[in-house]
Amino acid sequence: MSSWIDFKAVGEIVGVGLLAGAGLPALFAVGMRAMSLPGRHGATVDADSERVLGGSRAGIAIGVLCFACVVAAIGYGIYIIVVAGHGK
Repeated sequence: MSSWIDFKAVGEIVGVGLLAGAGLPALFAVGMRAMSLPGRHGATVDADSERVLGGSRAGIAIGVLCFACVVAAIGYGIYIIVVAGHGK
């Protein structure tokens, strides 16, 4: 154990950084992909041949759950910053 470097703290920082830096964007991407899954009857197309409505109910539920987790993690991060700023 080095007296200059706290390896436990470095490990925690790297772990949280990877989780927040790569995990949350990946979770958001999973949510976007789930929302785009075709439904049972396909998608509704308007006059300009653009996809307007569609998506399976399960895909939409998974997407909403992923987005809620991302928003909750962002909110928790802001809460931690605010609490740490006031000195508890």
